[in-house]
Amino acid sequence: MPLYRDDVVVLRTHKLGEADRIVTMLSRQHGKIRAVAKGVRRTASKFGARLEPFMVADVQFYEGRNLDTITQAETIASYGAEISADYASYTAASAMVETADKLTEADATQQQYLLLVGALRSLARNEHGSSLTLDSYLLRALSMAGWAPSFFDCAVSGVAGPHSAFVVQLGGVVSDEYAPPGTPRLDAATLGLLGALLTGDWAEADSSGERVRSQASGIVAAYTQWHLERGLRSLQHVDRTTQNFAPRSRVRPIDTVSTENGPSAASTLPRSSTLPRSSTLPRSSTLPTPTATESTTA
Repeated sequence: MPLYRDDVVVLRTHKLGEADRIVTMLSRQHGKIRAVAKGVRRTASKFGARLEPFMVADVQFYEGRNLDTITQAETIASYGAEISADYASYTAASAMVETADKLTEADATQQQYLLLVGALRSLARNEHGSSLTLDSYLLRALSMAGWAPSFFDCAVSGVAGPHSAFVVQLGGVVSDEYAPPGTPRLDAATLGLLGALLTGDWAEADSSGERVRSQASGIVAAYTQWHLERGLRSLQHVDRTTQNFAPRSRVRPIDTVSTENGPSAASTLPRSSTLPRSSTLPRSSTLPTPTATESTTA
């Protein structure tokens, strides 16, 4: 059986036997991978700490019949300590990795990997409010998976907006002609924030108020769980208290870590590539382009 290597971000782990773990990872080139890490629960394990949730690592695998086996792991970036030190960041990161686990499979694209890595980096650096970072990640991850919401033109007919009736089941805002009775109406500020989170306009997102963010978070949570066709257990624990509606003080920058492919520079949430013309994004909006050089570890 052949060996292969890939950069991964660890999504979750669970115990196997007395000393092993099954590690679920999102990789740069091979989509979602489930592999056995033998002996990592022993205190003498050489790479057990490199395979914890939120870690980004360069991992070597031995291809197996059912599950691959991890034979080597080198840290690329360690976000676990910074994220776990803050409850709001930890709950947001937990919701992100749960979403990535449910949204991706073996054929997941590199864009999903880069998006998750950048979101975890942003949380570790406290660049924006944790709630904003989470909502932006959820909207953009769904868009990459083919469920781009419309916050301007009608999601059904394509009639130019703005429209205020938001219907989760129909994919975003709709004109009055398609709005079912009792459809909730969103004000311009909330729609503007949702559009900013989707396109990566952080200047507008950071300047939004508490009421607007709270309403936008409710819309994002409902839209995400509808399209995933299942609930996200982590969402109910996400800390969306007032102090998280503004960027927190910046912590010590994460040092650049050298890998065999060269240094991996940390930056903001990666900008995703432009959606196809058929998407329901406002005509003037494009998803940001991810940084190809960024790596992440789980």
